[in-house]
Amino acid sequence: MLYGFVKCAAITNDISVADFEFNSESIIEKAEEAAKNNTEIAVFPELCITGYTCGDLFLQRRLINGAKKELIKIAERTKELNMLFAVGLPFEYEGQLYNCAAVIFKGRILGIVPKSYIPNYNEFYEKRHFTQAFKEVKEIEFNGETVLFGTNILFINKANLDCIISVEICEDLWTSIPPSCYHAMAGATIILNLSAGNEITGKDVYRKSLVENQSARLLCSYLYCGAGEGESTTDVVFSAHNIICENGKILAESKRFKNGTVYGDIDIEYLIGERRRNSSFKIDSKGYKKVYFELENKNFNLIRNIDKSPFVPSDEKQREKRCEEIISIQAMGLKKRISHIGTDKVVIGISGGLDSTHALIVTKRAFEMLGLDTKGIITVTMPCFGTSGRTYNNAVKLCRQFDTSLIEINIKEAVMNHFKDIGHDPDVKNLTYENSQARERTQILMDISSKYGGFVVGTGDLSELALGFATYNGDHMSMYGVNASVPKTLIRFLIKYYADYNADKSVKDTLYDILDTPVSPELLPPKEDDKISQVTEDIVGPYILHDFFLFNMLRCGFEPEKIFKLAQIAFKGEFDDDTILKWLKIFYKRFFSQQYKRSCMPDGPKVGSVSLSPRGDLRMPSDASVRQWINWVL
Repeated sequence: MLYGFVKCAAITNDISVADFEFNSESIIEKAEEAAKNNTEIAVFPELCITGYTCGDLFLQRRLINGAKKELIKIAERTKELNMLFAVGLPFEYEGQLYNCAAVIFKGRILGIVPKSYIPNYNEFYEKRHFTQAFKEVKEIEFNGETVLFGTNILFINKANLDCIISVEICEDLWTSIPPSCYHAMAGATIILNLSAGNEITGKDVYRKSLVENQSARLLCSYLYCGAGEGESTTDVVFSAHNIICENGKILAESKRFKNGTVYGDIDIEYLIGERRRNSSFKIDSKGYKKVYFELENKNFNLIRNIDKSPFVPSDEKQREKRCEEIISIQAMGLKKRISHIGTDKVVIGISGGLDSTHALIVTKRAFEMLGLDTKGIITVTMPCFGTSGRTYNNAVKLCRQFDTSLIEINIKEAVMNHFKDIGHDPDVKNLTYENSQARERTQILMDISSKYGGFVVGTGDLSELALGFATYNGDHMSMYGVNASVPKTLIRFLIKYYADYNADKSVKDTLYDILDTPVSPELLPPKEDDKISQVTEDIVGPYILHDFFLFNMLRCGFEPEKIFKLAQIAFKGEFDDDTILKWLKIFYKRFFSQQYKRSCMPDGPKVGSVSLSPRGDLRMPSDASVRQWINWVL
């Protein structure tokens, strides 16, 4: 359970209906196999010790006693395994038969959980054999030990007290208020569901949506395990549909109609972080009994995908949908601001780089929504010492293609005069040299907006805000920052999406050339061949790394050690450990030291789950110490 990860499995074992000895051997074999794969928590199907389709054989003493005997054998034979798992069996208590899950760990039966809702419709007739569960947890004697019996049981791992497991069975999930709702509200982070739902056409889609929605609603991980081949096919067929889900996202899913095991790595720290930030999620374990066990902490290779670009959907169709959605959100935000102020003019500084290009795309969309003439978009290009011919030409070309009102102001003379005013030697190309250009540009934009009765649309993005890579009261400032919550890694895809689906060929060619241009503030003179001399990522580091750090720090709340570990996995073969560590330290230092810029950032629309707005998402002191976030690597 290092770094909060738990390796889990949903296992559909081979069965022979009513042959409890065969079935128990099959369960033991699969449990041992899963343990060899470092599985720590596993779930088997409903009534897997006997088979779900025994019918009236459930009323036979031979079957009931045989199932208990095999449960004891399963526990004894798996006592050396570092794995908690649940198996299903019919269990008799005080003359009533219950459809139950037995939770086993290292030879001990930790608890027995009966099914709460007994179906009795269509092909299901469980009420003929089984009694509905009671919520009160009782202590019963079983195999010479006291065992908890009831639905409201929490199984808690002493090695990680946030790893809390509870159980519900099949139909329980399909009810209006599943027991897992109460289990999660009592603290459970992992729900095990032993199931034997039969397969009919289209049912798998609905089943999957139930598991996804339940795990999302409860901010938990949900392990669903279905019965499969071996069950009686007298009237129905079972598909061995197994699903491991985490907060609405499927980590693993089986191929139906084939028995087997699916594995997934659950991130308990992530789930706890989601609950921590959700102030409406309240924990109250009153009425629950707690049973403790302790998993040994062991290293294992993560099989879950660690997305190196968490802000960018990997699926192309989903990415396209997300891009359209984001542009619409940004444009709607700007549209409201334009109509509220009552103007038909906005001012944007256009550099020929990614951020200003995307801001222009968004502004054009907002003007189209309002039915305004794009001539009201006053685009200003302000070449200076570092402007390359490529970026200048692209900026001018795009503004003309979008039919904006283009103004060109060369600021070299104004900046040189400013250097004289403050006594700065222009041959000293330091921060003063760079910031003077940025502030001159912002002053021009502000004054032009006053002249035309409009306002300045900001272009800076989320990644720059996180790193503080903006000139205070220079490009840091505007009247509305449309890109404020859009990370650099995503902006590329937004522009590409617009180019591919919303632009004619000439505009597309311009946008593609902008996409191919290195990211640069262009504040230092270009090289002799007019190539950009100042590449942003050479200064602050690769944006793909910084966006990865930002997402996992703010969205997931992970500690630096875990972020480093995840980055090692995600960027294996792309960045070595020293490089990742170098930029991770720089990320934290810049993030903490540059908060003062974010404390007074302009308004801007939130488009995703991470935002740095001081009015909504990030209330952080500007003078907070970074020491505790970087001292682990010093």
